[in-house]
Amino acid sequence: MTGALETHLRARRAEGAKLLVPYVTGGLSDDWTEVVAAVVSAGADAVEVGIPFSDPVMDGPTIQDASARALARGTTPGSILAQLSRFDAGVPLVAMTYYNLAYRMGDLRFARSLAAAGVAGAILPDLPLEESGQWEAEAAVAGVETVLLAAPVTPDDRLAAIAGRSRGFVYGVSRMGITGERASLSTSAGVMAARLKAVTDLPVLIGFGISTAAQAVEVCAEADGVVVASALLRALLDGGGPEEAAEFVGGFRAALDAG
Repeated sequence: MTGALETHLRARRAEGAKLLVPYVTGGLSDDWTEVVAAVVSAGADAVEVGIPFSDPVMDGPTIQDASARALARGTTPGSILAQLSRFDAGVPLVAMTYYNLAYRMGDLRFARSLAAAGVAGAILPDLPLEESGQWEAEAAVAGVETVLLAAPVTPDDRLAAIAGRSRGFVYGVSRMGITGERASLSTSAGVMAARLKAVTDLPVLIGFGISTAAQAVEVCAEADGVVVASALLRALLDGGGPEEAAEFVGGFRAALDAG
């Protein structure tokens, strides 16, 4: 059964839009939900909400800094979900965190807590395909779509398996390594998008290092859309708030719409 995230992104793609999914660290500031509302008003098709974790192995310095600041403020998974439960973003929300949080709470309980807070999808980047079956099943029972990641070095047969089990969209990693801003787009980004598009009709989004609107337009020559994280978080860490976030995302939206 197709969930809210996939249904929404497919509909936007059918309208001819390139998909834009910004990442906001939950609990980063008192007004973080206002930041989410601001990026939605600026044209985000969905929002990835980071649930901070003390050992974010796939995240680069910017997201690590954002997570550390959020945790220092006393942010917990429960506090983030409680705030989301009182908040209507207007677009699907996707939680991004690490599997330890789900494991400690129990897969079904964690998935149900996401769903109760209005979260439509989840990304657990440290959970390998061979070990994610139970989580995927429990999440599906709770109504949460599990978005899986594919890397540039993933062989074709495994790529097809990832695409076949992913829900909502497939998250293509633009290059090997951790998240972070980059001055130029890796050539592997377009190749990754084309390889995924060849094996799935799911929306294909590319992330990791998409730092400028021009890079987003470039990768969307092949991809259905982009995830933008570190570049937006850098603006927030440097003192920006909802207004700056809306301006940043609005620039991406305008460039993607112009093609």
